[in-house]
Amino acid sequence: MNVSMIGIFVGLALLMFLAYRGNSIVWVAPFCAALVAGMGGLAILETYLGSYMQGLSNYVLQWFPAFFLGAVYGKVMDMTGSARSLADRLVSLVGAKRAILAVTLPCLLMTYGGISLFVVVFVIYPMGYAIYRAADLPRTLLPGAIAYGAFGITMTTIPGTPQIQNLIPTQFYGTDAMAAPVMSIVGAILIGIPGYLYLEWRARRVRAQGQHFVEDSKFVEVSREGPPLPSWHWLSGLLPIITVVIVLNVLKQHIVVSLLSGIAVCILMNIQQLKVILPAISAGAEGSLTAIMNTSCAVGFGSVVRAVPGFAALTTIMMDMPGSILFSEAVAVNVLAGATGSASGGMSIALSALAPQYLERALALGMSPELLHRIASLSSGGLDTLPHNGAVLTLLAVSHCTHKESYWDVCVTTCIIPVIISMGLALVWGAFL
Repeated sequence: MNVSMIGIFVGLALLMFLAYRGNSIVWVAPFCAALVAGMGGLAILETYLGSYMQGLSNYVLQWFPAFFLGAVYGKVMDMTGSARSLADRLVSLVGAKRAILAVTLPCLLMTYGGISLFVVVFVIYPMGYAIYRAADLPRTLLPGAIAYGAFGITMTTIPGTPQIQNLIPTQFYGTDAMAAPVMSIVGAILIGIPGYLYLEWRARRVRAQGQHFVEDSKFVEVSREGPPLPSWHWLSGLLPIITVVIVLNVLKQHIVVSLLSGIAVCILMNIQQLKVILPAISAGAEGSLTAIMNTSCAVGFGSVVRAVPGFAALTTIMMDMPGSILFSEAVAVNVLAGATGSASGGMSIALSALAPQYLERALALGMSPELLHRIASLSSGGLDTLPHNGAVLTLLAVSHCTHKESYWDVCVTTCIIPVIISMGLALVWGAFL
């Protein structure tokens, strides 16, 4: 192993460590990239101004509209009360006695409708807090249920999901959001059912141990100000979601058009709340900047990794890995998503470097590029939720829980199970091609 390759692993390890310690990826990524560049024999300043900034800016150029409109869409749904009304309606149908289903179902529906998982965390936690209190379940179990619903199958595997993790592969393989529907459904079942059963098992276990709900002294439940919302208001949460999915997958429009359609429907159904809508748009616009900068900085780090000599050797190892190219892709995306703590960032790095070779081999084998799309998307939702992941840190901060208290449930449902299934599907599907 040469010094350049060692530098890649050292840089990745340092990136994970510093991010896990709560340091901003905005400075951590270029710092670690400088280490990789130096050990790879590249001029640090030139690499930073060249490869790093080019990778960062290209990602912003390509994906900022989706981040921006997704954040605005989520904030409009949140601040008008549409998302909460829909969640409350689902809870009334399911019942608080089925606490886990009552929390995970709204998460699944909202993320499938294109609402950012970060927004879902803030919307669902207050409702989940009340549900777990009514069910007398420890609130430390709540982050696992929210993560399962928000960070899981509707982010990567349900056919047609408008989440960015399902859209990035379309740029490399010429596919659409409905790619490989059979594999998608199989993956959703194999990831979704064990994850849900695990959460139910955990609930039964803590009850058997005599554990109960304990109030969070840091959490203050806030009641909504203003006149009561009409009884039909939950439809203003459901119809925008349906609109986004239909415009994207049935009408085959760009994600920008799809999100704009969802925003328009939500605004029209809440036209009486104009005083809330404009601040919601502003809040969403500001929030989108943080989200895309965190991800694009990770992509910039990956661009530097690609530029050093050691990456060519790693590419050869990946491409020569035993088994099919699907398994090779699953490994590459999982590893880089874990290293960057970002599903979209890690997948973008992996596909930017390896997708042309995967596609060439797939076409030579007569393999549908849709399978490459789906394995890439599935795999991005595995190791990305290691402890330093931004969404995990946000979820634990919002719920006032520590990694020790709540991370294991998050890890099982959004990391361990998806990694096993993504690797397994890649092996099985690849064996029959």
